[in-house]
Amino acid sequence: MAEALNSLADWYNSSLGQFMPKEVFIFLVSMVPLIELRGGLVVAKLLGIGLWKANLICIIGNIIPIPFILLFIKAIFAFMKKHNILKGLVVKLEERAAKKSKGKERGEFLFLLFFVGIPLPGTGAWTGSLIAALFDFDIKKASIAIFLGLLLAALLMSLFSYGFLGLFV
Repeated sequence: MAEALNSLADWYNSSLGQFMPKEVFIFLVSMVPLIELRGGLVVAKLLGIGLWKANLICIIGNIIPIPFILLFIKAIFAFMKKHNILKGLVVKLEERAAKKSKGKERGEFLFLLFFVGIPLPGTGAWTGSLIAALFDFDIKKASIAIFLGLLLAALLMSLFSYGFLGLFV
């Protein structure tokens, strides 16, 4: 993953960097599923953006899609399945969310907070929001847990990106 993010930073520098501010780029990177804030912070470090500025931009970029997922994903998925639009992908995403949601009965709030906050493959705000929406978690509690999880992820990824990674870059 680190090599892919390094390639992303290199691609930005050789192409979009002439037209788009690096802050806008990391904002957009943080909105992308699977990359999200975790990747945005690594790319921000590679592009030389300061810690606090990068955190603010990446958190905002990562949080923007979340209300839309929480409010509309079930209706969008139902429409897609009904009209056979990427039905296989939708079913696969629903199955993945079901598999990742094991343990939710132990406490939705803490489950979502740590699911979003601990930077492991397949976790993050997008997947956490998908789980919350598909399993009818309370939207207010889910939103707060996801936001706090993003803050935890930002802290952990900052330590990695600007601490550990900073020793080598």
